[in-house]
Amino acid sequence: MAAEGKWPTKRLGDLAEFRNGVNYNKSSFGVGVKVVGVSNFQDYTKPRYADLDQINPEGIVTERNILRDGDIVFVRSNGNRELIGRSLFIEQPPEEITHSAFTIRLRFTAPEVHPKFYAYSFRTPLIRQALTAQGGGTNINNLNQDILNDLKVPVPPLQVQRRIAGILSAYDELIENNQRRIKILEEMARSLYREWFVLFRFPGHDKVKMVPSTLGPIPQGWDVTAFGELYNTGSGGTQSRTRPDYFADGTIDWVKSQELRDGFILTTEERITRRALEESSAKLFPGNTVLIALYGATIGQLGILSRDATTNQACCAVLPKRVPFGREFAFLSLLLNRKRIVGLRLGAAQQNISQVLLRNFECLKPADQLVLRFSEQTAPFFDGILNLQRQTENLRRTRGLLLPRLLSGAIELPDTDTLATQEIA
Repeated sequence: MAAEGKWPTKRLGDLAEFRNGVNYNKSSFGVGVKVVGVSNFQDYTKPRYADLDQINPEGIVTERNILRDGDIVFVRSNGNRELIGRSLFIEQPPEEITHSAFTIRLRFTAPEVHPKFYAYSFRTPLIRQALTAQGGGTNINNLNQDILNDLKVPVPPLQVQRRIAGILSAYDELIENNQRRIKILEEMARSLYREWFVLFRFPGHDKVKMVPSTLGPIPQGWDVTAFGELYNTGSGGTQSRTRPDYFADGTIDWVKSQELRDGFILTTEERITRRALEESSAKLFPGNTVLIALYGATIGQLGILSRDATTNQACCAVLPKRVPFGREFAFLSLLLNRKRIVGLRLGAAQQNISQVLLRNFECLKPADQLVLRFSEQTAPFFDGILNLQRQTENLRRTRGLLLPRLLSGAIELPDTDTLATQEIA
């Protein structure tokens, strides 16, 4: 990126200093200092501070290990090579934060840099290209201080750095605002489910008698049943990698279990062809189908298809047998009972939730009219979440298109920072 831009370049080591993170183990977890680990990166631009684990700092963390405003933290080492080089920008941390030994902290020392500009720079292919060059044409498994020291980075005038960072920050603010709104809608839906189907404070509950059941007292007229009495289940299939024609110019979304993150699935890493679907065990599931990961690192995670799609075999589709028990009730029932369901997992080498186990899972069956009323009230929450996720995806896509062009100087800056406030289709 730097070589193709109009800005002069410098070695990153002439602008900043680096430090590896702290070593700790399971016994270190507890109340103390929050820590940025590899699992906290994902595709975020800044840490989700509320989600960070805490460790006891005694004998582990010193003042030199505490992150400051303007620091950038990189993934240094991980079994997944695609994570190497991902970065997070530390901006006004609300409390003391440190970082794990699998990460590197960058701290700028030169006065001619605006840290946030470089936080965006490192989200371009810049780091990935440096890793490829160091690996002799292939990605390597470790980002070290020597690589960062020798990395050539663009150095525009300071006022240009600030201007570009301001434009891109406007997109981030819109994205974060959407994410906050999504969390509010999610909590509203969860709260209503808990109120009606866990605490039994549904409309008219004061006129309904409680009766004994195998799950404890439940409202009269409700039943205890197997999950399979309410829903059919089905899993997908994994396509043969020896058949490139199964993937080339694919038009059908192929969802993998690691793409389930308790929300709608808008895009997938890969798509398959119609031929691949017809010649494999894969099935096409309709939009609004709820998915649950049966095994793997994301076991128990949920997703909702935003359109027709197929899945790999680690995903289980939940298909309602009756109209009231659709998207909203299925998703929230699995979400609020996830701990119980995952607790039933089987297997030694690879623990899993089988479809049989899921279908036999004992659950409550409320009255149909109450479930229908619940779905009608919560459907706008789910639709709102989907719309906000789509808006966020558009914002990210537009920011991604602007990012390399702004950072390289390929486009002129507008007279006012209005790019991010324009309506994005």
